Amino acid sequence: MITDIIKVVDTLSEAKDVEREVIFGAIENALESTTKKNYTENMDIKVIIDRESGDYKTYRRWMVFADDSRELEDPDYELRMLDAVDVDTEAKEGEYVYEEMESVDLDSRIGAQIAKQVIVQKVREAEKKKVIDLYKDRIGEVLSGIVKRVDRNGFYVDVGGNAEAFLPRRESIAKEAIRPQDRIKALLKEINDDLKSPPLVLSRISPNFLIELFKIEVPEINQNLINIVGASRDPGFRAKIAVRSDDKRIDAVGACVGMRGSRVQSVSNELNGER
Repeated sequence: MITDIIKVVDTLSEAKDVEREVIFGAIENALESTTKKNYTENMDIKVIIDRESGDYKTYRRWMVFADDSRELEDPDYELRMLDAVDVDTEAKEGEYVYEEMESVDLDSRIGAQIAKQVIVQKVREAEKKKVIDLYKDRIGEVLSGIVKRVDRNGFYVDVGGNAEAFLPRRESIAKEAIRPQDRIKALLKEINDDLKSPPLVLSRISPNFLIELFKIEVPEINQNLINIVGASRDPGFRAKIAVRSDDKRIDAVGACVGMRGSRVQSVSNELNGER
């Protein structure tokens, strides 16, 4: 599977838009996990990959404690100085000592299987963390994307840039037909930092979604010529929005309704006909 680590790192880094160091770390974790599977003895394993050549070495390591330390709890992971100097004559308290051991062959069937699982998991975690960092300051914005799949819990939406969002059914408009490949808009309600789930949680029933849609349709709102006082909704049936303007020359309600109702109709269409 990984006969050329550098090639794997470069390919994954480019395809997933994840830093090379993250991929190296994932492969090192995979090698460590695979090594532990080969031993019944509990041990702390550290693998170090040369970032230039792709060659790697495997070490067993222990944390060093003073001879009179009362903190020593696990001899599989910790050594007193008296024993640590047998591993490394330059051992220091509070640091690790390393003993090189045989490296596993990732081209073996078991090694490749474990490595693939760990690398995929770590890359997914890195992707999600990147999405969280990108969107953490955008809560309350309207996002647009394409529905990729649907299950009984809700709708998974591709919002671009390798970012996946989730619209729970409880946050979708009742009786609204949403199918794969549909393009939809929704409010970014919250960020989910559980790495097992999509990081972006959407809502189409929030009153704030109604407000943000009017901001899109009515430029006078973003120009601060019209203020939105409040909004309420019975999602899928009816909604109300209160607006005003301090400029007597501007008809706030008329501007939101638009020529022949064009603006309010655009909002209504986005809300599945909500009146």
